[in-house]
Amino acid sequence: MSDTPPAPAISALDLAALLCSRVCHDVISPVGAIVNGLEVLEDEDSADMREVALDLIAKSARQASARLQFTRLAFGAAGSAGATIDLGDAENVVRGMMEDSRTRIEWTLPRELLPKNRVKLLLNLALLAGTTIPRGGVITASAAPGGVAVGFVLTCAGPSARIPAALPGLLGGAMPTDGLDAHAIQPYYCGMLARECSLAVAFAQEGDTVTLSALPA
Repeated sequence: MSDTPPAPAISALDLAALLCSRVCHDVISPVGAIVNGLEVLEDEDSADMREVALDLIAKSARQASARLQFTRLAFGAAGSAGATIDLGDAENVVRGMMEDSRTRIEWTLPRELLPKNRVKLLLNLALLAGTTIPRGGVITASAAPGGVAVGFVLTCAGPSARIPAALPGLLGGAMPTDGLDAHAIQPYYCGMLARECSLAVAFAQEGDTVTLSALPA
């Protein structure tokens, strides 16, 4: 990766629009499930079906809430310029967003206040970590040698672990030939955050383990 940050290849307006699209993409599925559950409640007299619908609504509402809490910190303003975020809050939203029956989060980071862009970077790295283990596994979030003030290391272990081909280029600021979309904007934005924090994101793979590191550039 070049030591010179690339010039932004996207306008501020397009960046904002694509990040909004990404947030909508993340929450539309559980919100749609809530709507479907409500329609079942309106149309069904069966007690069993109503119970299934209520269960669907409850699970989907929790999922939508978890995704909104995560994206508020990962993509939102999260306070004024110079604000800090507690790593404990970061842990809570990562677990709510990503931990399920297939994926386990091992969080070894201390509960400290860090500048908001560093925490936003960590949250976006966690999203990228999830893409490296498509069949689930364990994501371990750790401090870099020297502590969280230096950087982060995320170790992702699971069957069929791999580094998605497009990620290194997007993190480095390369514009895809067909342009950015709601999927590609997240790793592109993660690279922007890393450069803002004077950190470089790198990948390494050994067997079924992928390691992501954010260390001083």
